Amino acid sequence: MKFPHFHFQKKRSQGENFQKKKFDLPDFIIRKSRAIEKVFIVMVLISAVMAPFVEVNYDLTEYLPDSVESRQGLNIMEDTFGYPGTARVMIKDVTLYEAKAYKDRLEKVDGVDRILWLDTGTNVFSGEGFIDYTSIDQYYKDDCAVMDVIFEEGDTSKKTSAAIDDMKEITGEKGCYVGMAVQDKSVAKNVRSEMQMILVIGVFMIFLVLCLTTNSWVEPFLYLTVMGVAVVINKGTNLFLGEISFLTNSVSAVLQLAVSMDYSIFLIHAFTRYKKAGMGQTEALRAAIDEALNSIFASSLTTIVGFIVLVFMRFSIGYDMGIVLAKGIVCSLLTVVLFMPAMIIRLAGWMERTAHRPFLPEFDRLSRGIYRVRYLVLAVVAVLVLPAYTAQGMNSYMYGNDAVGAGEGTEVYADEQEIDRIFGRSNMMMALVPSGDNVREREFSQELSDLPYTKTVMSLSQTLPEGVPESFLPESVTGLLHDESGWSRILIYVRSKGESEAAFRYADEISAIMKEYYPGESYLVGATPSTQDIKATITEDYSRVNTLSLIGVFVVVMFSFKSILIPIIAMIPIEVAIFINMAVPYI
Repeated sequence: MKFPHFHFQKKRSQGENFQKKKFDLPDFIIRKSRAIEKVFIVMVLISAVMAPFVEVNYDLTEYLPDSVESRQGLNIMEDTFGYPGTARVMIKDVTLYEAKAYKDRLEKVDGVDRILWLDTGTNVFSGEGFIDYTSIDQYYKDDCAVMDVIFEEGDTSKKTSAAIDDMKEITGEKGCYVGMAVQDKSVAKNVRSEMQMILVIGVFMIFLVLCLTTNSWVEPFLYLTVMGVAVVINKGTNLFLGEISFLTNSVSAVLQLAVSMDYSIFLIHAFTRYKKAGMGQTEALRAAIDEALNSIFASSLTTIVGFIVLVFMRFSIGYDMGIVLAKGIVCSLLTVVLFMPAMIIRLAGWMERTAHRPFLPEFDRLSRGIYRVRYLVLAVVAVLVLPAYTAQGMNSYMYGNDAVGAGEGTEVYADEQEIDRIFGRSNMMMALVPSGDNVREREFSQELSDLPYTKTVMSLSQTLPEGVPESFLPESVTGLLHDESGWSRILIYVRSKGESEAAFRYADEISAIMKEYYPGESYLVGATPSTQDIKATITEDYSRVNTLSLIGVFVVVMFSFKSILIPIIAMIPIEVAIFINMAVPYI
């Protein structure tokens, strides 16, 4: 694809014809290199200031489309009850009396709304002979007490995060913490620290490879400086989006660095080649820009198309990620085309003075060998492609926070194993149903309680003795389960993980029972229903986005080479490589 030339018209004198004069982009870049350099320095400084103010969202449910039931239920719950963060804490090696004292202290922590424990129905100050320990073994067992915490604000709130830190200070080594609020805090902490480590390792590895593959000690610093400028500008301009997801924030810098490094390599290799051919520095740079523009423009356009189709996902994290990644490629393209020539002019002398012999041998023999075995390679690929395609389609994926916030090796995972060992698994779901019919609500709650995988069910109709008015109960209970706008909330604890085949099956069964009692407007919300909808939405999105990206890249390559056959030849090995790569996790 030829980079377009721009034309201007200049009037020579009154009454004369206009004469067309070509706008020479390479010449303009070289002549204005110092001004371009200053513009980019200002942009980097402004972007570096803006980057810390970009809000990062750790709640995947916010990206669900409004058409799915779990999102509709969450919207109703937020409007009526609010959507406070939740957690579960287990305190080890305590008596009932000590557990009660801990509970009272934890409930006073700023950011904690209430803590649900057995003391709402059991007098923990009674003598041991008056307490039936078998009836409270879901809350107190083996000298351990487990409590459900409800925060004032959401799972990802900074106030909730600070409250968890304060609670951990109170419980010390006796405390184990799980739940969505704890998982989100773990995600924020682990992803931030681990991605910083990955970026450092990535930059170091790229630097090492550049040192081995370039012919000057200055070139690796030149490459990384140019790419660093592009990454900083991209991160800073994310401020105009208002908020981005933690996934986008985590991978954007690494992907931008990896995908767009080639652009600078195109330019510097062309410059070096023209200099070896005997051209002067300015002439070599002008010719290199003119040549590299074609390759850089075509390469970047295919990448931009591949990323921008993500905006068509119904799971709107795709819009978030597509815009940021496509913008990153545009930043890299502009930085390489405009800023890198200025840096080459500034560092050309140093590049010559720090030149060294090539560390890698010529690969002529390797290329000839690959050519000779081309038919054998074709036969091997033909044999592998079908099983690889089948295997990559049999991968299983995780879609919720369990995959990142409570994975093996995290503190949350260790605490979860400890709590599950004593009290078993506990996964909370919430049924939102119309209020006003206490008999139906009690029957529905009882049927849920009778399910073999249900631990506990908490509803207002069950908590309230028959014939006793609602005002008899404290607001801490009624406000949690009932709202004057006409909705009741029923808390359902089941023996499962938040994301598993069993959890999905239980959620489907509970939802089916709920629809029998409340065939109209009723909703099941929680980590499991939301994860089910995330899975269904992304699975549907995958086929659409994959098809659109293939069409988009095909069109770009077709117009670049003015051929229909070349994009087919180019895309077949890429697709085969994807199949083989994605078959590895299954194997």
